[in-house]
Amino acid sequence: MIGGEALLRAILQVLDEGIHVIDTSGVTVFYNQAAARVEGLEPSEVVGRHLLEVFPSLTEETSTLLKVLRTRRPILNQQQTFTNYKGHRVTTVNSSYPILVDGRLVGALEVSKDITRVRELAEAVQDLRAALWGRRRSRAPDPGSARYRFEDLVGEDPGFRQVVEKARRAARGDAPVLVVGETGTGKELLVQAIHNGSPRAGQPFIAQNCAALPEGLLEAILFGTVRGSFTGAEDRPGLFELADGGTLFLDEINAMPLGLQAKLLRVLQDGRVRRVGDTRERAVDVRVIAAIGEDPLAAVAEGRLRRDLFHRVSVVYLELPPLRQRRGDIPLLCEHFLARHRSGHQSPARRLAPEVMELFLHYHWPGNVRELENAIEGALAVARGEVIALGDLPAPLLRAAPAPQPLRRRLALAEREAILQALAAAGGRVAGAARLLGIPRQTLQYRLRVLGISRPGPPRRGSRGQEGRGSE
Repeated sequence: MIGGEALLRAILQVLDEGIHVIDTSGVTVFYNQAAARVEGLEPSEVVGRHLLEVFPSLTEETSTLLKVLRTRRPILNQQQTFTNYKGHRVTTVNSSYPILVDGRLVGALEVSKDITRVRELAEAVQDLRAALWGRRRSRAPDPGSARYRFEDLVGEDPGFRQVVEKARRAARGDAPVLVVGETGTGKELLVQAIHNGSPRAGQPFIAQNCAALPEGLLEAILFGTVRGSFTGAEDRPGLFELADGGTLFLDEINAMPLGLQAKLLRVLQDGRVRRVGDTRERAVDVRVIAAIGEDPLAAVAEGRLRRDLFHRVSVVYLELPPLRQRRGDIPLLCEHFLARHRSGHQSPARRLAPEVMELFLHYHWPGNVRELENAIEGALAVARGEVIALGDLPAPLLRAAPAPQPLRRRLALAEREAILQALAAAGGRVAGAARLLGIPRQTLQYRLRVLGISRPGPPRRGSRGQEGRGSE
């Protein structure tokens, strides 16, 4: 039988997260393989040694583990950059907890996730954005990364055009905007069009996806940092400062941690931002446009989106319809994407085969307009002639789509339905049905034979409403 302590150690060793446990004197008593991989050490180099001996860049004040020992209070999702005694530098997000046994402190435990590469990339992007906009502000205005305008939004569906026209009117002001729509409906295209149709056109347009980033890192990206705000932090402006005078687009705002949502709400209300670790507030002139790929009220009800933030960012509420609700735009979109991608793939294809269009019109398009564009671009890359055939389409689309019916079969079904309805309305009388259909009686009798519709027999005696000859 495995002992409880041995079982616990075995479990902690196989976790993906780094686990580091120290006793009350700061000496490491457990250090798993995940922590060793992240921090470039072997467990044997850490266990039995004082924390600050192994990680000399930390201090009693900056180490989250040692702070937990002093305060007996957990520290959650704290970003920390440090260097081990070999000079290996890492950035982690840590949650640290005091270990209490019968109310007595016996040590501290830290769970860490490595975000070194994520942070390096995020800071590099921030520095590049700052450098680019520094140069652009010293020269003529530049629209930046906002390439799309209202003229680029393709579609004649009344619901779609209503959203676009509402967005065009909203572009004139500075009210926050919330764009709602499924994945692939074109939310960012609409957001860029709003920016380029506004008085802020030519000023910065900066987009940030709020998903899949730890809270501490996302906070630093949005609001900036000052040197010493956490271990390894440098003076760096956040996206609100970089977007000053322009537009900040926050995609998947419902994925933002709730604590950070509260800080975002204060910035939206006050127009002032405070860098992480700073006491100074900076005024910013930024229009915030947010987007969400689900029903925002459901996100509010489930506690993933603060109600007060939802009301603040949805002063203008725009909901893009999915492609399955605007099927009439599919031929127009196909023509647009064929023209856009044909030259890039040097494809001879210029149109879709009728059966391809038939499939497109009946497919449910879970990926919406983006999926349609990808399907056409992929077909152009492999098409051999002037017509895109079913065999040129991506295999997953063909497997998921309903089998298209030949046009002749569809016409026959429609004709059969019309004849049956006319017969029912005429009480089963062929002559009466022919008059309703506007065709000769002989023609209708011929179509009954061709379509396999049984000729109605004579009415039963005594049946109400069945007077006259059934074979009329």
